[in-house]
Amino acid sequence: MTTPVCTSASRAATRAATPAPYPSFSTYVRARGPVLLRTARSLTPNPCDAEDLLQTALAKTYVAWDRIEDHRALDGYVRRALLNTRTSQWRKRKVDEYATDELPEPAPALVSAPAADPAEQQVLRDAMWRAVMKLPDRQRAMVVLRYYEDLTEVQTAEVLGVSVGTVKSAVSRALGKLRQDPELAPVR
Repeated sequence: MTTPVCTSASRAATRAATPAPYPSFSTYVRARGPVLLRTARSLTPNPCDAEDLLQTALAKTYVAWDRIEDHRALDGYVRRALLNTRTSQWRKRKVDEYATDELPEPAPALVSAPAADPAEQQVLRDAMWRAVMKLPDRQRAMVVLRYYEDLTEVQTAEVLGVSVGTVKSAVSRALGKLRQDPELAPVR
């Protein structure tokens, strides 16, 4: 008759007799980290994603560290965790982009006028300011208050101490001169 052998007791005795090659998780990560990172980089094209993948696999390994009996097989365990994690990420990924031969056109209602070139806008502002500077002082003051400061005709008249009619006629003459300025011809 044979005596039954307790397998868990014999495993514990064998484990106690064989020293673990990596006494701690941090020792293992320091020793094998670069090799495992290379494996992770072979699974994903983006180096940042590879680092994230390795961190996730190492976190899973850390949780199971006490349950792993043979520490000589840790590389295989981490590689399997890398593959399983990558497969899980691949299955869960949300596809927002689709490769097509033609670019989709925006809906006609959403099409807006093309944005003006900032350089052209600045050239126009400079030309306008030079034209305003050519006006007589009183007309220039009225145009600046009325259009640059956005005051009403009544407010402009109060600021300058003149009548509203004077503001209207002076601004009208100033705008006529600005319309005749050759630098502002493209604006017309």
